[in-house]
Amino acid sequence: MSAPRRKFDPLRELFPGDALGGVVLITAALFAMAWANSPWSTSYFGLLEARLPVSVGPVALDLSVLHWINDLVMAVFFLVVGMEIKREFLAGELRDPRRAALPIAGALGGMVVPALIYAAFNHGTEAAHGWGIPMATDIAFSLGVLALLGPSVPRGITVFLAALAIADDLGAVLVIAVFYTAHLNLGALWIAGGIVAVLAMLEQAGVRRLSVWLAAAPFLWFYMHASGVHATIAGVLLAWTIPLGKAGDPNISDSPLETLQHGLKPWVTWGVMPLFALANAGVAMGGMSFASLAHPVAAGVGLGLLFGKPIGILGLSFLTVRLGWAKLPRGAGWLQMAGVGMIAGIGFTVALFVASLSFRGGTSLEPLAKIGILTASTVSAVLGALFLRWGLARVARA
Repeated sequence: MSAPRRKFDPLRELFPGDALGGVVLITAALFAMAWANSPWSTSYFGLLEARLPVSVGPVALDLSVLHWINDLVMAVFFLVVGMEIKREFLAGELRDPRRAALPIAGALGGMVVPALIYAAFNHGTEAAHGWGIPMATDIAFSLGVLALLGPSVPRGITVFLAALAIADDLGAVLVIAVFYTAHLNLGALWIAGGIVAVLAMLEQAGVRRLSVWLAAAPFLWFYMHASGVHATIAGVLLAWTIPLGKAGDPNISDSPLETLQHGLKPWVTWGVMPLFALANAGVAMGGMSFASLAHPVAAGVGLGLLFGKPIGILGLSFLTVRLGWAKLPRGAGWLQMAGVGMIAGIGFTVALFVASLSFRGGTSLEPLAKIGILTASTVSAVLGALFLRWGLARVARA
């Protein structure tokens, strides 16, 4: 007798929706900070700057360890994010326009307001290009905070924050692709586009052999890297061509997308994200003080995450509900929504990533941006958790 088929649940093992994954991530970040400010700091930065040439046949790439992590390893992260986005739009919470309206509106507000706050601090300066840094919500930490609050958090709130973070990441991907591309090699871009087109046609033709997509992945990444568009975008494009199926299809749980996502999830949770944090969270604090937080870059990033996120999310969510386009999540009032908005100010992973793209070449502005990210993300996590817990307690007493 065959084993019973798993029921497809768009929120099952949400990427990476457990508190332990967040603990590992923050531990890696703290270790990076300690190493970067220890007597052995030269070994930390020397390791990241070390060249690691790789050649396969006629193809040779000579990148630093940091670039391999940020360009190749993070492509796996964005592959998983892209698969989650596709799954939610085709068979999950975002397939119903009315159910998707609230988190999409919240994500839009949570991207625009932080970017405007950053721009207000840095308009007309050499740091103006960093407006995309405070736009994204970190999936791992935000859902990890909800997990730490336990079963008192209604499922509707978890669904809202998860969908918001997914829509938020889609916005961040678009921003990276459009605004953080240094140069364009149109020949390589056409080849990458051709690979995506062929994979999309194979999906439409009903091909479901995952090996086809795995074989195409290195070529897509290489030509995307050569094109000048950030190579991590290859992960998102690949994800959107991997077959899933339709909502209600009993074979979804055995689809290539589901199989690959569940296979990669532990590698991303326990490997990719901690490695990224280890490589990017190490900020040398020498010469810095609390006064550094007043620098326009640190202040723009920090206030964008800490205040811009909840203001933008709450403001546009309120407008959407008042217009009758969406409803509040089940079990949530505006107090709870405010707490979720604060938690969404945790910008850690993608914010650090955009900071590295914004200030290429190791300028003095990148550490300031990272200080703003780390400070605001920590405060957002603590205040958001306390506020949401207080809001949930008020509902329980009512």
